[in-house]
Amino acid sequence: MVSLMDRSNLPNAAIAGMTAELNLNVGFRYSTIALVFFTTYTIFQPPATVLTRKLGPRPFLSGLCFAWGVVMIGFGFPNDWTVMIPLRILLGLFEAGFFPGCVYLISTWYARYDMQKRYAVFYLLGSLASGGSGILAFGLQQMDGLANYRGWRWIFIIEGVITCLIGIAGYIFLVDFPDQAIKKNHWGFLKQNEIEFVLRRINRDRNDAEGEPWNFKKWASAGKDWKVWMFAMILFALTTMAYALSFFLPVVLRENMGMSVGMSQCLSAPQYVFAAILMYGLAWVGDKYHIRGPLLLVNCALGLIGLPLLGFATQPAVRFVGTFLICASAQGGIPTCLAYQGNNIRGHWKRAFSSATLIGFGGIGGIAGSLIFRSQDRPHYRPGIYAGLACNVLIIAIVVINTIIFRRENRKADKEGKILEGDPNFRYTI
Repeated sequence: MVSLMDRSNLPNAAIAGMTAELNLNVGFRYSTIALVFFTTYTIFQPPATVLTRKLGPRPFLSGLCFAWGVVMIGFGFPNDWTVMIPLRILLGLFEAGFFPGCVYLISTWYARYDMQKRYAVFYLLGSLASGGSGILAFGLQQMDGLANYRGWRWIFIIEGVITCLIGIAGYIFLVDFPDQAIKKNHWGFLKQNEIEFVLRRINRDRNDAEGEPWNFKKWASAGKDWKVWMFAMILFALTTMAYALSFFLPVVLRENMGMSVGMSQCLSAPQYVFAAILMYGLAWVGDKYHIRGPLLLVNCALGLIGLPLLGFATQPAVRFVGTFLICASAQGGIPTCLAYQGNNIRGHWKRAFSSATLIGFGGIGGIAGSLIFRSQDRPHYRPGIYAGLACNVLIIAIVVINTIIFRRENRKADKEGKILEGDPNFRYTI
């Protein structure tokens, strides 16, 4: 929750006075601050997933959370816009290991057709927090003048303190991988026989419950699998629009639709509630009927409707409806993509590599998303609309290609005995 909220609270601070005080309307200053986060966020994800396995998720993930909370507090004190750049770089460094580590951890605890609902709950909580951060920011903005600090500074400071407290709680309550938990179950999350049941269930599903010894060659060889990059490209396209919305939605509401600062912050939240409802509904359908790709096509259809509404409709109310469809399309597709990848990848180190690559490309999507709604394109932001349409077309093309290949490979496994992913019982999920 705080991960997505902390990385995407820039627009709330921007319209609360940060832009004026730090003079961010000059050139690409605001976009640069948004973008530099993704340099370290993308680069450090592959080694971070290895560290998640080697050090254990409980100390590693909770430690990262506490560290970026401290950085968030630091955002409340700069008097020059250039100071924001190293802070965003540090934030990207500490957040780099968190999301892929969580995706990897969840994938080890659940069978393939239990995953999407879990990913949906995991992501929708963060999505709701990210959307609700506008309402929280509006409340924190009322602290303007307290201790001679502007309201936008208090947004960063208080959210940073909250993050540090959650990091401490995470060290107490976070669980380890199931094959580690059976050896040392630190707070009684499950009984011994219950963990054994989980391990047996995972082995029946995909036969990779036990961790493998570290092997760099085996880890890196996962990069030879074309599927890894297909899934990564899907997430790149999804996060391009997801991050574009999180960085610019309050700004778009204010400049494109003429809303006040308070209205722009508060009315950037309902879109995420709608996306969360759709997200879980699609997850339930996906797990029940064992499908992933067709659900992504549903998300793309929403995007292909919503983007033209935002970019070309003349009535503000219609453009506002477009933001709901765009948000549901991008945010709702992310858990589906995570499950799509998780269902079609097997083996601990291949899963670790694929998770890092997947979320890494999601970070690259964040770089693209921070640039597509440019200041010079306001108030209609047409180039950003065209970029969003292209992303949806890319996803549709990849899903169609995957579906054709997966069906062909499954037929070969059924009729000719071809072994898929090193397991004779494995079949690809369409």
